[in-house]
Amino acid sequence: MKAVVISEAGPAQNLEYRDVPTPKVKEGWSLVKVKGFGINHSEIFTREGQSPSVVFPRILGIECVGVIEQTTDALRLPVGQKIVSIMGEMGRAFDGSYAEYVLLPNDQIYPIETKLEWDVLASIPETYYTAYGSFLSLEITDEDNVLVRGATSGLGVAFMKIVKGIHPSIKVTGTTRNIQKEDMLRREGFDDVVIDQEGELQTQKTYTKIVDLIGPKSIKNSIDHLSERGIICSVGQLGNEWYLDTFDPIIEMRGFKKLTSFYSGDVNEALLNHIIQLVETDQIQNVRPTKVFKLDQLVKAHEYVENEQESFGKVVVIP
Repeated sequence: MKAVVISEAGPAQNLEYRDVPTPKVKEGWSLVKVKGFGINHSEIFTREGQSPSVVFPRILGIECVGVIEQTTDALRLPVGQKIVSIMGEMGRAFDGSYAEYVLLPNDQIYPIETKLEWDVLASIPETYYTAYGSFLSLEITDEDNVLVRGATSGLGVAFMKIVKGIHPSIKVTGTTRNIQKEDMLRREGFDDVVIDQEGELQTQKTYTKIVDLIGPKSIKNSIDHLSERGIICSVGQLGNEWYLDTFDPIIEMRGFKKLTSFYSGDVNEALLNHIIQLVETDQIQNVRPTKVFKLDQLVKAHEYVENEQESFGKVVVIP
């Protein structure tokens, strides 16, 4: 089969498109024909060598959509069954989805029923699952005004579309470090845009609910823009910092503020299928990738996601 292999941590050019043996089925694992997958920042971090547990060479890719090619669980995962797989140790402890086929543990394969096109379906798993979990964590109501910190990312756009789909009257503001992306955010559906300049939001406004996709690097500044009794969800790490230093919760969270998060590694099959249904019935609208690449264009796909001047929204690969 064709796959994209990285033999040594480094730049996108280290991703090599080549022939490798198709994985052999083993007990408790099934072979999936990959129909599409998203490009995630965590895969870029791993490619750069920021995942100490990952041993190279490795086929990256923490998510995929596809169909069962060979099975060891014919009852739950019959051949031809459409599936989604996300997280676990896919693309980290064992080879992932940057390939025509991927061998996965049966308990990490989730059967789905859908008529969505593959590029739309490939936009959903990790991104919309995380966005929806964050949405639930924030306990959003019709009375809220919402801020998305890191709005130009695929997760930022997905979160806004979920909020707008379930609470159409809510005002959603997005942030960006690039003023040239303001029009793009507004076209996607954001009501307002705030510039993030060197880690400081260029506004005095506060918001009742905030989803922070930058992570520990920006969380204190985001909390400064959280209304009394508001809730903030820290769910991304786009700022390349993993931990909060010198954080005093008594002082930082005064004013009855609350800090929460969501971990997409806790996969709930029913919740995953529910999100797909929301997209299929158009309650969540315009779910399409910004860019679609082929498998032999993985270098270009990574370079696009890394380019702060160009990257926007969700990027998928259709083998």
